[in-house]
Amino acid sequence: MTNRYALLSLYRSLTRHRLYAALDIGGLAVGVAVFLVLGLYVRFETSFERWLPRHDQIYLIQTELHLPGSPFNGAYPASMAGMLEQLREDFPGLTGTRIRGGAGAGSVTRNGIAQREDVAQVDASFFDVFDLPMVAGDGRRALADPSAALVSRSAARKYFGSADPIGQTMTIGFDGPQVFRVAGVFEDLPANSDLRAAILTPIPRTPPPMRWDWYRWGTAAVMTFVRFPTRAAADAFAAKLPAFLKRRVGHDFGPDPNAILSLPLLPLTDLHLQPPGAESASRVAALVTLAIVGALTLLIAIVNYVNLATARAGLRAREVAMRKVVGASRGALIAQFMAEAVLASALATLVGLILTELALPFVNATAGLSLSVPYATLVPALIALAAGVGVIAGSYPALLLSRFPAAAVLASARTPGGGRAGTRLREVLVVVQFGLAIALLTGTLVLVAQTRHLRQTDLGFRRDGLLTLPSFAADDLAREQRQALLAAFRAIPGVVAVGTADAVPGDGVASATEQGGAGVDIIAMPGQPGPGLTVLRVNSGPDFFRAYAPRLLAGRLLDDAHRRDDATDWTKGKDGFNVVVDRTAVAALGFRSPQAAIGQTVGGAQPRTIVGVIEPLRFFSPRRPQSPTFYFHYPALPPRGMATLRYAGDARAVQAAVAAAWHRIAPQVPLVAEPVDRRLREFYAADDRAARLLGVGALLAVAIACIGLWGLAAFNAARRMHEIGIRKVLGASSGDIARLLTGQFLRPVVIANLLAWPLAWVAMRKWLAGFSDRIALSPLYFLTASLLALLVAVATILFQSLRASRAAPAWALRHD
Repeated sequence: MTNRYALLSLYRSLTRHRLYAALDIGGLAVGVAVFLVLGLYVRFETSFERWLPRHDQIYLIQTELHLPGSPFNGAYPASMAGMLEQLREDFPGLTGTRIRGGAGAGSVTRNGIAQREDVAQVDASFFDVFDLPMVAGDGRRALADPSAALVSRSAARKYFGSADPIGQTMTIGFDGPQVFRVAGVFEDLPANSDLRAAILTPIPRTPPPMRWDWYRWGTAAVMTFVRFPTRAAADAFAAKLPAFLKRRVGHDFGPDPNAILSLPLLPLTDLHLQPPGAESASRVAALVTLAIVGALTLLIAIVNYVNLATARAGLRAREVAMRKVVGASRGALIAQFMAEAVLASALATLVGLILTELALPFVNATAGLSLSVPYATLVPALIALAAGVGVIAGSYPALLLSRFPAAAVLASARTPGGGRAGTRLREVLVVVQFGLAIALLTGTLVLVAQTRHLRQTDLGFRRDGLLTLPSFAADDLAREQRQALLAAFRAIPGVVAVGTADAVPGDGVASATEQGGAGVDIIAMPGQPGPGLTVLRVNSGPDFFRAYAPRLLAGRLLDDAHRRDDATDWTKGKDGFNVVVDRTAVAALGFRSPQAAIGQTVGGAQPRTIVGVIEPLRFFSPRRPQSPTFYFHYPALPPRGMATLRYAGDARAVQAAVAAAWHRIAPQVPLVAEPVDRRLREFYAADDRAARLLGVGALLAVAIACIGLWGLAAFNAARRMHEIGIRKVLGASSGDIARLLTGQFLRPVVIANLLAWPLAWVAMRKWLAGFSDRIALSPLYFLTASLLALLVAVATILFQSLRASRAAPAWALRHD
């Protein structure tokens, strides 16, 4: 009976006071929608690899470096290629597998032209660790055959159409083109997976050609995964790894290799949120921030509901009094109003779900996501959410309404409004609402400003007119083909220079001892303990400096005219060779100025003479501190060198000419040609996505707060009509009345800054700490956010204030 009466009472309340109903339900619905959208995003980001059977038993063996004073210290997801073989020798019965390659790592040749494909080499034991669902064939048996391959459902459709792929042959390139027979089809990997493979082939049983680092500790060419039945078994295995390292590494890392290198285990489900280096902290921080934004937006919506419900509680005071007169107990009234709140919350949740469905296509398009509403698991959560929000939002209004004394209410000419305590409570709630909203606005402004700063900051080279070709470093390219490609590129109209190096802008961390293709060098420092200064070593070829045109601070650049500039046999040369360093290296080496470094020889037994100093070329993530960098010169071609074209004119014409030359000279290798701007964009993608989602959340939070403020202004203006009439009779102008009402409602908005600014300052200071190149946390961002919120609040209140101030005195005195 109570529920039926509550439903009827809610219907009457919604239809009798349509404006307040729209504000109540609409504000709560928007809050629920923001909470759901951001919740779906957080759920997606934390669900990676949880679709796999026995995902909680799988661990990644990381490679962690502890080089003294090195900027490259930290845990990396890759490991030495031959490590699993050695582990199996020392730990018989170990269940493990390696994954070599993945996204864009291989190729498939069709009609004589190779095209990039997500090819991964794995061990025959792959399905003992990763039990992928098979569509056709036996995955375990297939991978035991060196000539067999597995393809995904999409790859089978792409390459064979509607024909049966089993038994068909494919020319797959990885360590060179090889013909494989398709022995099985596995289901496409889901979006919430960092495993990127459309084709699986057996990993070589012996090191492939050119892989001199297969058994060299400190290198990182594969991802090594192991599986244990329990966490205790995994911990026991991890405890034995230091002794394993000491047995296997030898003296390459000194008397105690564990002081330099370790092999920590990472649960598979943590891998997505813990990428190498500073990116890990940034990804987790962004996710936590968005989760907090979703929760705060819902909290603002709940506060808004409570505020409006308490404000209009007086409108139902006579109803409550009459029900008490006819015998209703306070408990029955509380139950009724709580039931109304839960029903209103359920309605708002339903509307919020509809808004979520309408918003998801826009969110997916702007943030590059593929979120969807999982109704099977979400419906129970939505029911719990509606009940919880209803109880939280309805508790105080229910207690307030049920407390009204019947006699006093019926004897009074005016309905009660909660008195001074009710007014103060509503002001506090407005302060909380706008405080959180202003904090979110401030965070959005700082995030957008930092991302824009990174896009516009000086990287040491001009970004436009640069085309990188990472595929130029492919092992499948013969030396003659490389030389022919360089000659063809230089002959393209508009190409200014073609440089080569083992690093290009936009590189991530490829391995434990490689940043992109660039390597690590250790410079002996006389008088200092430890092995020396760890620096980044970039092996550059002809025209590298011409292509990037770095700013020369002192000395000269490396070239072919000086014999000692040649670093081809640098490990054998006792006399040493010349290098160019950047300004960061000058400071790390202890020289007073770039000019003071010129002519100085460093490196001890492997001397390097500094002949030039340049401004740093920032090729890598902006979250990673700029590393001291040495540039070596190779007059022919650097090892594993990638090409970079500096061009002027039509970018499409140049790219088309590059593609034509590549397919003519090296058709067996898929071309990878990317403008530098596109490669650098990947560094900012996560922050851009977070900025968009945070910005939408902040704007909606302000909108919800303004909905509540608008409703309060309308309610209080109506309650003060008698006062307004008396003031106008006594000579107050409409402007005086408007200023009085506007000032009253703006006071809590101004006070809200006392809550917003400390919250935003602490959060943004922590977030900006993840960047080596960051903006200053200027007061301008706080003032701008406060001013925006204040302007929106003024616009919200002004309409009601002007409307109330223009009321005729006679009408205002008669108004009840």
